[in-house]
Amino acid sequence: MKIRTWDKVQVMSGKDKDRGQISTVLQSFPDTNKVIVKDINVVTRHLKRQGTNPGQIIKMEKAIDASNVMLICPFTEKPTRVGFVKIEEKWVTKKFRFSKKALQEKGGEAKKYIIK
Repeated sequence: MKIRTWDKVQVMSGKDKDRGQISTVLQSFPDTNKVIVKDINVVTRHLKRQGTNPGQIIKMEKAIDASNVMLICPFTEKPTRVGFVKIEEKWVTKKFRFSKKALQEKGGEAKKYIIK
């Protein structure tokens, strides 16, 4: 999955009030390809009284599909697609994410635009 926890993302599709907003990912679920984004897709949940706990109304974020959000490039501050590049460090090959938008606009190698 190309979106990780604490990434800055922009909502590309979904509810009208959420579309175009920029926020951070609070949690990601790679097995279902869903993410929970801060203050996006907020729903109201009514909880019934249980034992000594009183009934209450809670507002919470629900998960949205990861394909509905786009990563914000830290180099250009624009929504970007994500690519992967493998880099050898000593005897280990590691896989890193890089910004395709920065690569397209500024040029050079993908190693220069690695997203941490």
